Amino acid sequence: MNPHERIERHFSAHIEAAQEALTMLGDAIEIAAAKLAHCLLSDGKILCCGNGGSAAQAQHFSSEMLNRFERERPGLPAVALTTDTSTLTSIANDYHFDEVFAKQVRALGHAGDILVIYSTSGISPSVLSAAVAAQDRDMSIIALNGRDGGTLAPLLRDTDVEIRVTAPSTARIQEIHLLITHCLCDLVDHQLFGE
Repeated sequence: MNPHERIERHFSAHIEAAQEALTMLGDAIEIAAAKLAHCLLSDGKILCCGNGGSAAQAQHFSSEMLNRFERERPGLPAVALTTDTSTLTSIANDYHFDEVFAKQVRALGHAGDILVIYSTSGISPSVLSAAVAAQDRDMSIIALNGRDGGTLAPLLRDTDVEIRVTAPSTARIQEIHLLITHCLCDLVDHQLFGE
C-alpha cells in the first residue's frame, strides 16, 4: 500500500467511525451535555481524567470549559486531574499509580459535581479507582469510553452517562472522543448562554 492509499484508509476509517458515532451516540451526547450544564448551573464543577492520549483529551476538555470554546463567555469550573506532576508523582510514589485520580477526586469532588472520564478501553485501574471515588462522593460520571466498555461500563450507575465509541482502533476512538468533546462544549455553551 502506498502512502496516499494509507492516508485515504485513515480518512475513510475516520468518516465511518464518525457516522457510526452520530447514529449510535447522539442521544447520549445530548444527555451528557444537559447533565454538565445542570451541574454548572448548580454551582458544581467538572473534574476530568484519563491516561496517555486520554489525559490529553481530558486536558483539552477542561481548557475549553475553563477558558472558552468558540465564543467569548465566562470561564466554567473544570479541572483536569492529569496536569499537576507533583501531585501525580507523589500519589504514585507514596501510594500507587491506581490512586492518582481517585485521591484527587476524594479531595476535590463534592456531591453534584461531575467526573468526566476518558478511556479508550475502560480497563485502566486509575480511571476505575477514580470512578469508585466519584461514586463515593455522590458525583455523577460521564464516561467517554471505547471498545466493549471494559470494566468501567458495569461500574456506572443509571445516573451516569456512558458515551462508548466501539471502533476497534485506539486512534479512531480518540478522534471520535475529540469530536464528542467539541459537541459537549458547544451544547453546554448553547444551554448556558444561548445562541
